[in-house]
Amino acid sequence: MLTRQSRFLKTIPTSAPSASRLVSTPAISQRRYKSTDRQSSNRIHTSSSQNAPTIEKAPRDRGMSLEAKDRVRAHIRNLNSSAITGASPAVRPVPAQHFQPPTPAQTIPKNTPTFENENGSQIKNGLDYSFVGLSGGQIFHEMMLRHDVKHVFGYPGGAILPVFDAIYNSPHFDFVLPRHEQGAGHMAEGYARVSGKPGVVLVTSGPGATNVITPMQDALSDGVPMVVFCGQVATNLIGSDAFQEADMVGISRSCTKWNVMVKDIAELPRRINEAFKIATTGRPGPVLVDLPKDVTAAILRTPVPAKSAQPGSSPYLPSNPLNPTNASTPIPGEPSLISAAAKMINKAKRPVIFAGNGVLASPEGPKLLKQLSDHGRIPVITTLQGLGAFDERDEKSLHMIGMHGAAYANFAIQEADVVIGLGVRFDDRVTGKVDTFAPGARAAALEGSGGIIHFEIQPKNINKIIEAQIPVLGDVVASLANLLPQIEAVDRSAWIARCKANKERYPFTFSPSQEGQKLKPQEVVQELNVQSEIIGKEKVIVTTGVGQHQMWACQYYRWTEPRSWVSSGGLGTMGFGLPSAIGAKVAAPEKVVVDIDGDASFSMTAMELATASQFNIGVKVLLFNNEFQGMVEQWQDLFYENRYSHTRMTNPDFVKLSESMGAKALRCTNKKDLPRMMKEFLEYDGTRPIVMECIVSSEHVYPMVAAGKALHEQILHPLLRTPKSN
Repeated sequence: MLTRQSRFLKTIPTSAPSASRLVSTPAISQRRYKSTDRQSSNRIHTSSSQNAPTIEKAPRDRGMSLEAKDRVRAHIRNLNSSAITGASPAVRPVPAQHFQPPTPAQTIPKNTPTFENENGSQIKNGLDYSFVGLSGGQIFHEMMLRHDVKHVFGYPGGAILPVFDAIYNSPHFDFVLPRHEQGAGHMAEGYARVSGKPGVVLVTSGPGATNVITPMQDALSDGVPMVVFCGQVATNLIGSDAFQEADMVGISRSCTKWNVMVKDIAELPRRINEAFKIATTGRPGPVLVDLPKDVTAAILRTPVPAKSAQPGSSPYLPSNPLNPTNASTPIPGEPSLISAAAKMINKAKRPVIFAGNGVLASPEGPKLLKQLSDHGRIPVITTLQGLGAFDERDEKSLHMIGMHGAAYANFAIQEADVVIGLGVRFDDRVTGKVDTFAPGARAAALEGSGGIIHFEIQPKNINKIIEAQIPVLGDVVASLANLLPQIEAVDRSAWIARCKANKERYPFTFSPSQEGQKLKPQEVVQELNVQSEIIGKEKVIVTTGVGQHQMWACQYYRWTEPRSWVSSGGLGTMGFGLPSAIGAKVAAPEKVVVDIDGDASFSMTAMELATASQFNIGVKVLLFNNEFQGMVEQWQDLFYENRYSHTRMTNPDFVKLSESMGAKALRCTNKKDLPRMMKEFLEYDGTRPIVMECIVSSEHVYPMVAAGKALHEQILHPLLRTPKSN
């Protein structure tokens, strides 16, 4: 039985101007709309000799008021053939791909060239015809090919289905389907950190997009290139609180480098191109492209400017003097400032290099860092995200600085007369109390014999926390290359000897476990380090969650290779370890990828083991189980009088849980079995996930710089608190 609304619509030709408004109302479902059109077509007849259609009168409806009937009759009487002839066809509310009529031949340019350039695009007179006749989803696929995207991480949903349909069974890249969109974001981060290429995420609207907020903020904090594409409701529904509508441009504004909503299909190639450009230039970071469903379902009718669709070319972006859009090489800092930095370094008696993630931005960075250290005889300290930039087996390595960094690294930066910051942010975890940071360098600055030098690519980081006497703004690696020829070989044997003595006096230490006791977490990391040396450190990548296990990984694993360390630093995201390991393994399938994780952190994203099983991604999870949120418990021990407010965990059987998701699982409970089980763990099939649960005791991470304290006021391990004689 027809509804009142259906009967009403049948009386009005869909070509009439006044009927267009009624037919295109969003309140009418697509199914009813389609049915009504079909029924109406049987009642509207237009012959070649008569322009005006013959309209069958609607059946009488006793439920309709006389006033409403009169309005309908009056409307019909006012129709005339001239109005009908000049009327425009009704516009459908959601021009989804399957509801669009075939492309009229006259709308496709007849001068489409038949030739192709080297990347497969068809260009003539500055216009790219490659996309003409393609849907928005197909254009997305084509742009991924142009940007050499090999892997995409994401989760489908209604608003993004036109794109998923376009990439269905694509042989050009692999798609990894996580169990949660947050997992997709962290996988993309791990992929980017290892490969150096931007990680690509594809999710739907509403909760699908909001679930990626944490990974985007994490990537922004740590300078990780990531391009997020999210679905959105159709443009005519935006602002109507439609199903799964969320203002992603507004929500993501503070956690992305750049974001945009594509409102016209003709903009799509350009916006995708700009997204990749912005994510990878300057300090890398996340960008978001919001894709309304009608845009991805629409068909492009006209060519687009060729330059706007070519990777690496962004003619519509504002010019950045540090990263010109047409620059083929990174831009170093001001030559005069680099020369001033070289003079300060050459005069220094106790210089120290403070290397961060910026050194790892280019493959040349670690090489140039080693040359600077070797030629100038300068010790090297790294941040947490700078691990791997300098070989820690070198005698000049002082390992990591900061809250849980090496005591000797903290002492060295406090005593240095020149601090050379390379790609660092001077955040609170490495400075301690700000006005007590690097007192030796500050005193030398007052005397004109030293100070703090800061090489940085992001202007906002210059003098944001620590004032630099010589700020060098530009690409860090390019600036380092210009600095090296000006560095003199200086004998600093006394300074090197002092740093070495502190390394011997204040080592990372712990009390080993005894027979019958639980494993110490430090012992597990040490064993992993030993067996990784046998495999070859260049073949091993380590990721972590966030907590005590993360700090023990920093302290007891010797970092020797660039891009071998993947962890959440600035945001400190629990649950980061496993999904980032999956992304790292996808980027480097030939390498051994180990996620060092804690029971609390692992539990947040444990379901991604099923993802690893489904896609045969052979990640290895080294799981520390102490049934506590360890780092929070440590703070409660030290500063809250042992009041363990909601930090105790009741865990599942991790072995059975892992096996239920298709992973092999082991459990190690004592030191005797550790070497054998670690070997089995590392040698297990590289195409299947494995979990090795280690039952460990609750320990504190030392050293520790308490909040509001200076670096040299760190809390040492109890074994080191008794002063030793020199």
